[in-house]
Amino acid sequence: KMPSNKKLLQAAAGSAGGGALYAEDVFSTYVYDAAHGTSPIVNGINLADDGGMVWFKNRTSAYSNVLFDTERGISNHLVSNTTAGNSTSIGLSSFNTDGFSFSGVNLNVNSESHVAWTFRKAEKFFDIQEYTGTGVARTIAHNLGSVPGCMIIKRTDLGSANWFVYHIGIATPQGYEILLNTTANADTNSNVWNNTAPTDSVFSIGAGGSPYDWNASGGTYIAYLFASDAGGFGDDEDENIIKCGSYVGNISSPPVINLGFEPQWILFKAATGTYTWTVFDVMRGWGASGLTNDAKLHPNTSAAESLDAWMNVTSTGFQPEGGDSSSNGNGVTYIYMAIRRPMKTPTAGTEVFAMDTLGSTGDANQPGYRSPFPVDMGLKTALTGNQRQISTRLLQGTELLTESTAAEAASSSKQFDYMNGTDTSTATSSVNMMWMFKRAAGFMDVVAYEWNGTATRDVVHGLTVAPELYIVKRRNSSSLGWYAWHSAFAGTNSSIVLNTTAAKATTGIFTTSDPTSSTFPVANDGSVNASGGTYITYLFATLAGISKVGSYTGTGADLNVSCGFTAGARFILIKRSDSAGDWYVWDSLRGISAGNDPYFFLNDTAAEVTGTDYVDPLNAGFTVTSNASSTVNVNGGTYIFLAIA
Repeated sequence: KMPSNKKLLQAAAGSAGGGALYAEDVFSTYVYDAAHGTSPIVNGINLADDGGMVWFKNRTSAYSNVLFDTERGISNHLVSNTTAGNSTSIGLSSFNTDGFSFSGVNLNVNSESHVAWTFRKAEKFFDIQEYTGTGVARTIAHNLGSVPGCMIIKRTDLGSANWFVYHIGIATPQGYEILLNTTANADTNSNVWNNTAPTDSVFSIGAGGSPYDWNASGGTYIAYLFASDAGGFGDDEDENIIKCGSYVGNISSPPVINLGFEPQWILFKAATGTYTWTVFDVMRGWGASGLTNDAKLHPNTSAAESLDAWMNVTSTGFQPEGGDSSSNGNGVTYIYMAIRRPMKTPTAGTEVFAMDTLGSTGDANQPGYRSPFPVDMGLKTALTGNQRQISTRLLQGTELLTESTAAEAASSSKQFDYMNGTDTSTATSSVNMMWMFKRAAGFMDVVAYEWNGTATRDVVHGLTVAPELYIVKRRNSSSLGWYAWHSAFAGTNSSIVLNTTAAKATTGIFTTSDPTSSTFPVANDGSVNASGGTYITYLFATLAGISKVGSYTGTGADLNVSCGFTAGARFILIKRSDSAGDWYVWDSLRGISAGNDPYFFLNDTAAEVTGTDYVDPLNAGFTVTSNASSTVNVNGGTYIFLAIA
């Protein structure tokens, strides 16, 4: 179903402090480097009015994990990988209504990459409490509005105090503690939590003097509280965005953890083993199965970012892979805290679709292709002819080719750890161009999945509406093509192939069932669902004023195709479905005008074709002209299309 006007207004109001709240209103992963300078970090999080915490880590070099919060102020920071108390050696300039500002060189070391995780105070997500120790057992009120799933306490006035963690994933957690600043496993050596479970309004602490620094008389403390499965977010204010839990490792059959949402960030640690704490997030690089380049950082060490294959993202949660004891040792219990990916419905096409030529800004900085948003999928080619290279955040460092059956291949330039585009190249070339897409509710989604032993199955997606076009490619096959389903094929078990000119056919690739707002069906076929297969799917839907998935019948004369837009289409993809025909692409960067309009084919590597006037601009969408009477406007021919405003 389409989002109501009320929901769109809520989405716009959420970040301003009124109406519904979404994951992106209260949490952000922001990556930056020296090119950012000391400009404010604008992440949409209102720290000035609502309060919160910002956690910094240098990715390139061995610098400490540095934490600031609005309770202790911009001058004080803590370091999670040491026992040190408050320090003023570096500071922030301000907490802002849309992020924060900094000036300290240690938060932006020249020529190095950094990450800042921001947590906004909000009921059912995150709270901060400062308190002074009394030396006797007590309760402390909080404003989380739900029972905490995880709590972290640190003494701030003493230079040798551990970081004490409560977590619901540890057996009888009120009697256990685990330390954030070490690799130690959970233990019962101290009564940090007074053997009392927290409630939705208070948490308990025991009588703790040195060396057990959680409630020493006269000591000052900060407590970070995180919710779990508490609801309160999304259009109807009933969705979860954070979950704390546990799982037991199994090398031969890795557990599948169902969060009920796709995560963008996770913190985990072995509770029954002396292994490191680890943070993954999708902005730096955390993706689907079969990759070896997931970027990990560790709260308990100053170590630089490193790459490994410890854990996969799924559309409903995550799954550890391999047998590394830090994430999936046999019989080892692990605790985790996971945060949901962004969930708002966009209100303008420029929020989710952009185009650029390589190095168009001329500043020789990465990324090579720029957009006003973090990119989730990029489609790259050259005007002079080249492969149609499709790359995806969930498959970072790899590419697939839309004109080919080739398997997924490594591509070191296909990186997505930027807030404003993609690709590592710093060259300048107006010949090379990229179409860039952002995943968003109601517009577009990307789903990576693998064979799960079920012949015909429904794969979960996060589009929130029924997809009208989806395209599936088996990643680990060099002989199987790109199979697409379109709403014009509803109920017919038909599909069409992206890498060929063939008409739609009844192939048994999908099923006679149609997709829903939460799943799409795949049959028992190697191209979409078979033993040993790993797959990627791109899903699109009609979103009022932003995108249109539709079909039309050619007339041979000028034909207006209304998409519900007000300023015309910036991107047009058309394919004849009842007969052979290419996959045509036009875009406004190269030109959609009343005159000639260059186009590409997605199903081959040819240079762009110029000197034809097959489409014209139309405020409501686009016009296919009489000049296209033998291509995309054959009288009586049926066509499917995707247009983006």
